[in-house]
Amino acid sequence: MTLREIIAMVVGASPRENPWGIVAEFEGPGQLLAAARALRQAGYRRYDAHTPFPVHGMNEAMGLRPSRVPLVALAGGVTGAALGLAMQWWINAVDYPLVISDKPILSWPAFIPVTFELTILLAAFGAVGSMFLFNFLPMLYHPLLKHERFGRVTDDGFMLSVEARDPRFEPQATRELLASLGGDHITLLEP
Repeated sequence: MTLREIIAMVVGASPRENPWGIVAEFEGPGQLLAAARALRQAGYRRYDAHTPFPVHGMNEAMGLRPSRVPLVALAGGVTGAALGLAMQWWINAVDYPLVISDKPILSWPAFIPVTFELTILLAAFGAVGSMFLFNFLPMLYHPLLKHERFGRVTDDGFMLSVEARDPRFEPQATRELLASLGGDHITLLEP
């Protein structure tokens, strides 16, 4: 017995009364795209599309905003470049100035390799770190993994899942809407 089931027993609600959401399977990418667009027009906001490959136009159909990962990667790259230049300037001009063969103390061509490496390093750390953060990774459990047909998503399945946290979610009304949009194997998922 899971902790969630124990809490539901104490509170007096069964998992069926407090579902995680509902999932429906669609024939192909075109039907899924139309269903996602219709869900958004119906006012749903907390839903997701699951496909074996990217479906062009899905972000616009779902009303998703552009990813913030490139901005974080850019900030990491700019920070890396600034740190690389500042570190080398400090070392060569302030901390340990060394004039050899009348070379300038601030020789920017010599600073390029270190600056480049720090730019790439911090941009990569920013991109990977923000990807983990924004995608809530590592996620070791998700209620969709208990759905017996969800494994088809990696091969030939096209599914939409609507979370119960959505303000418009009503189990019966959402089921009827998904069925009217062409959804098959509509299943209410427990947490």
